[in-house]
Amino acid sequence: MMHDIWNPWHGCIKKSEGCDNCYMYFLDKMRDCDGSHIYRTKAGFNYPVRKDRQGNYKIKSGEMIRVCMTSDFFLEEADKWRDEAWELMRIRSDVIFFLLTKRPERVAEHLPRDWGDGWNNIFFNVTAENQRRADERIPILLELPFKHKGVMCAPFIGPVSLRKYLETEQIEQVLCDGENYDGARPCHFDWVRSLRQECADNNVTFVFCGTGRRFVKDGRLYKIEGNALQSQQAYKSGMSFKGKPVHFDLFNDMGYPIPDEDRYKPTFRERCDTCGMRLTCNGCSNCGMCEK
Repeated sequence: MMHDIWNPWHGCIKKSEGCDNCYMYFLDKMRDCDGSHIYRTKAGFNYPVRKDRQGNYKIKSGEMIRVCMTSDFFLEEADKWRDEAWELMRIRSDVIFFLLTKRPERVAEHLPRDWGDGWNNIFFNVTAENQRRADERIPILLELPFKHKGVMCAPFIGPVSLRKYLETEQIEQVLCDGENYDGARPCHFDWVRSLRQECADNNVTFVFCGTGRRFVKDGRLYKIEGNALQSQQAYKSGMSFKGKPVHFDLFNDMGYPIPDEDRYKPTFRERCDTCGMRLTCNGCSNCGMCEK
């Protein structure tokens, strides 16, 4: 059960090559829905501030929550809802919010008024599915006022070099993953290995999350069906690299710092030991479904 995703709105407008075979569009089509229909979610919008029966937040201090995984946080059509979403992130200054966008050119004009040089609990990332988009988006990323910055090469559909950007020492993490569902384009092991070496040379964490449905290694095309198997194969490749630690200064609602020992500690199960996502995962939700 996914407990680390917050989708305050759903639906998106395709932006670049990486959107061609969008998983959200595919899954919406399976439900006889239109992925380009954008709406504020009713049940999910206030997820960061939901509490349990004892009055405690369901999301614990120190958790990392991925935002807008079925949309884009800086989508123009979501401008009317974004200020309220920012306010929820302000309230939960004890939680890390992972933001990912293909629209960094819109970011500067849509930050909170008191943003300053950035909030401590925001981890801002841009998508770089190929070199063209890396060179378009990462220079903007480097100019934006965020305390924590990362890059996601997913779907990884072309070779990408990030060396000159990594050398700025602003990028703290690089993720990469292959493509899935209808029309999946191949991810090449040589691209993964090259990018991993650039990250290792700069002591930046590199996470090879999954191979995707079509994976090329040593000139051979492999058809790898199922996210779990793709993640396992990524883990077995040994490509993930743990670089210098990233530390987020988090605060409770009284403004006091939250020490590391009081933060959420992920729970992992045996199956997690061979998962490509392990380095960046929020852990198991302990929902009990495994035992059923």
